[in-house]
Amino acid sequence: MFCPRKPEMSDCKALRNGLLGLLLAASFGLAGCDEGSTALPRPGEPVKQDVAREAAQPAVASEAATAAEKPRLESLSELSDQPLARRKLDIQSWQTAEGAKVLFVEARELPMFDLRLTFSAGSSQDGDVPGLALLTNAMLNEGVEGKDVSAIARGFEGLGADFGNGSYRDMAVVSLRSLSAPDKREPALALFNQVIGQPTFPEDSLQRIKNQLLAGFEFQKQNPGKLASLELFAQLYGNHPYAHPSEGTPESIPAIGVEQLRDFHARAYAAGNAVIALVGDLSREEAEALAAQVSAALPQGPALPTTPSPQPPAAGKHHIDFPSNQSHLVLAQLGIPRGHPDYAALYLGNQILGGGGFGTRLMEEVREKRGLTYGIYSGFSPMRAEGPFMISMQTRAELTDGALELVQQLVRDYLAEGPTEAELERSKREIAGSFPLSTASNADIVGQLGSIGFYGLPLTYLEDFMGEIQALTVEQVKNAMNKHLQEDAFVIVTAGPSVEQQPLPPPSEKPIEQPSGVPEH
Repeated sequence: MFCPRKPEMSDCKALRNGLLGLLLAASFGLAGCDEGSTALPRPGEPVKQDVAREAAQPAVASEAATAAEKPRLESLSELSDQPLARRKLDIQSWQTAEGAKVLFVEARELPMFDLRLTFSAGSSQDGDVPGLALLTNAMLNEGVEGKDVSAIARGFEGLGADFGNGSYRDMAVVSLRSLSAPDKREPALALFNQVIGQPTFPEDSLQRIKNQLLAGFEFQKQNPGKLASLELFAQLYGNHPYAHPSEGTPESIPAIGVEQLRDFHARAYAAGNAVIALVGDLSREEAEALAAQVSAALPQGPALPTTPSPQPPAAGKHHIDFPSNQSHLVLAQLGIPRGHPDYAALYLGNQILGGGGFGTRLMEEVREKRGLTYGIYSGFSPMRAEGPFMISMQTRAELTDGALELVQQLVRDYLAEGPTEAELERSKREIAGSFPLSTASNADIVGQLGSIGFYGLPLTYLEDFMGEIQALTVEQVKNAMNKHLQEDAFVIVTAGPSVEQQPLPPPSEKPIEQPSGVPEH
């Protein structure tokens, strides 16, 4: 997608029981990057299946008869260069009396709606208390007056509704999916408003979640990828709010108390600090009434200060000694903030370098020709301030130095040469082909709206992005990549054993047979 992707928001059960798993899963730390959004797909990325994808099915079914009358495709040469049809969005926007920004798309295909609130309440607002934002968000559905966490979960489940929440570097999110019939919508919304507006932050739940986080920190010590990620962000961002992990630290978490959570909730979950995204089976009048109820239920207050720009870090290599057979390599430098005018050119340029999976320069040279890794990936993760540009891979420990030099040389060559015309056209077709997936379901759309509102993007952003992509030239992409990336500016972190290094195998034009095992995590 064109608003950066994040891991899916957990539901209420996952937040109670799955914080440990989330910590283990974030092996390269991008879960905390706010790659712009809430669970938002980028162009070229697959979109997870969910119930809301059915929203697109009635239109598909209605077109089936027409499609059946068309001649069958007999050859690939019959395919046109035109991109696939995509869902047209009529995005409506307004502001509530309390100052919350609202974005709404009416979608009548299914008798349900998706509601997502995005707050500037991620870990960049932690101040000197790392983990405060995450704990506040995780505690929202742990208790309200007269209901504990189990009663809240049963309340949503009994109405056929689903509550979700998550906290990242830039943002915190809460969501509700419910049937749109008034007898289901109104009680689900009433419970949702109580959870987000009047949480009680019970002490026993706080201690349980703290224990989960502390257990997760212990597991992190056995995860070289996570250790490399933590060190990378510390080196890349220094004293900037993005430097510390969203989940906090073993030192900070035990000391956080209920009063700190209440104070953070009052400031960061204020209506003036919120974006309300709404998609589904609602009229404009119903959407306005719903948004007004949500806004009025929140604490009253203004938006929090925006995140400052980080200082450029000192380039250099940092090694974490870890007993394993493979080494994790992560290279990064500061990229761009969300909404930067060069994003389309950088996105397209990175798809060719290492962001598009198989067929990229990094994958071809490092995996296919030399068999050094199962996968190597690169990407820009724009945030409110300059997010990272990162390259990550794993390789055999004795080939670490050679693999690192190869990757750096490939980047140098790409910056010097730029993409070829053939690479550019192929990537444009791939992006155009995947673009319809970014609005394939109500859940996808509400995520897009949340990012558009949170980052202050124009309502026409999705269409504008695709137009920019298709109009880009080789020279424009090359210039943008050289403007924002420097070959000698990488912060490099490796995690693995210190062993005698061996020379790399020579490249082969035939694909190298990959090992039969699975990559080490």
